[in-house]
Amino acid sequence: MTEQPRATLAEWMLPSVFAKTIVAKCDPGLQKETWCFRSVRGRGAASASGGLGVDEIQSPPLTTASLHETNQVGGSTAAGDRGVSDNDLGKKGKGRHFTSATGMSPNIYTSHFGLSERPFSLVPDPDFLFWSAEHQRAYSMLEYGIITRAPITLITGEVGTGKTTLLHHLLKMVDENVRIGLVSNAHGSRGELLRWVMMSLDQPVPHEATYVDLFAAFQSYVIAEYAEGNRVILIFDEAQNLSKESLEELRMFTNINSNKDELLQLVLVGQPELRDIIRQPDMSQFAQRVAATFHLTAMDSKTVRQYILHRMQVAEANTNPFSPAAMDLIYEATGGVPRLVNQLCDLALVYAFTKGRKRVMESTIQQVLDDGVFFGPNETGKSEGTL
Repeated sequence: MTEQPRATLAEWMLPSVFAKTIVAKCDPGLQKETWCFRSVRGRGAASASGGLGVDEIQSPPLTTASLHETNQVGGSTAAGDRGVSDNDLGKKGKGRHFTSATGMSPNIYTSHFGLSERPFSLVPDPDFLFWSAEHQRAYSMLEYGIITRAPITLITGEVGTGKTTLLHHLLKMVDENVRIGLVSNAHGSRGELLRWVMMSLDQPVPHEATYVDLFAAFQSYVIAEYAEGNRVILIFDEAQNLSKESLEELRMFTNINSNKDELLQLVLVGQPELRDIIRQPDMSQFAQRVAATFHLTAMDSKTVRQYILHRMQVAEANTNPFSPAAMDLIYEATGGVPRLVNQLCDLALVYAFTKGRKRVMESTIQQVLDDGVFFGPNETGKSEGTL
């Protein structure tokens, strides 16, 4: 089957953070030439968080030996070569196929590499949940805090290390007798924080209600749930944005608990500065109520390899297209931060696709870096958001 021409590398990956519109062939497989507009964005224009993948114990990753078994171009069979279209892949159990407003599928390279979906999407996906040793320990601390009814559980980590993904997994696993209030990126004064809390619990918040009114309603809600055999857990994501006054207010919430009755639990998840704030001398009363804590760090080089291999397998790859040297350079460029690994791997697969190659070599990764389309930790400092 003769390979149809594709958009050039320059068309696909313009080294700009601004949105650009280009003209390219919509579907190389069509008999007549149909052209459409593609909106292409550099990394800096995107704002999404990447997810972690599935436990390699439950779904073992491709073996390291497979790294050396696919050095030839064509080591993996593309869906198009098997007579399977992107639409066919979209009908599979896990595969998904979407078409953008421009008529272009976001699965740019999936057929080329024989994948059911993009393995390194920045959108969190529970199908790709990856349990590194650190994430297993962090989740164990989360579970420990919930099971033992710890007043406050604290999980911190650098940007993009997978904190929010762990939270989403926790939300899927909690018992039916647990009422969860999830507050993300809360700001504001004392009364505004309590309004965020009430809204997260799906409770009415009258505009004219005073702080005393709101706290009385909150306390009544927690007690009523406890009387019915339920308990309330408030989870604060991006908690490093909370002021000391807000943290002190949260500590006062736990005074609702009395004797052996644990009616309310708090889970705080945030960046390392949250831990630094709580360690300050004037926050000692808050720190004393933290009964379970863990700090997530970035992955090491070995874990990055496992992470890449596993995500490729979840996307139903027959072989791993990334060479060992390419994965080593990915680790060096990303520092082992999962979200950055996702971004760089996704760009590398696009580059390899535009050149008609089935392997991602070290030179491919270097080209992505040289073109400036990937903003690593040295270029961006701290990214915004969580994974």
